[in-house]
Amino acid sequence: MVVLTIDGAISQTNNGSQAQFDMAMLEKLPQHSFSTQTPWYPSAVSFTGPLLRDVLAAVGAKGKNITAVALNDYKTEIPIDDATRHDVIVARLMNNRPMRVREKGPLFIVYPFDTKAELRSELYYNRAAWQLHILRIR
Repeated sequence: MVVLTIDGAISQTNNGSQAQFDMAMLEKLPQHSFSTQTPWYPSAVSFTGPLLRDVLAAVGAKGKNITAVALNDYKTEIPIDDATRHDVIVARLMNNRPMRVREKGPLFIVYPFDTKAELRSELYYNRAAWQLHILRIR
């Protein structure tokens, strides 16, 4: 089952002009974990998944901006530079468990908010996207 579709300015595709990933494909990318405080949970939560920059590299992304789209059509703009400047992950596990849709899953773009004071702001909280299912590279 496809859990993430990437389109736009990419060079590696597997379905027409898109790159589509199922969970097993995302699991094959190098995995990273961190615990961080977020505005959405009362205490620190552990997240695990591939780095956003590794996902972008896998599809040959060439652009300046990402539009992340959630299952509920929430959209947020993320500068591609965020993927290189910060260890942003496409989380597929929360506290070592897969996330159901009602638990903000199956995928959640998460910044390591606790690592830098600048990340603990509305700007970066708004760039986090749960129930992620599309990345549009522009």
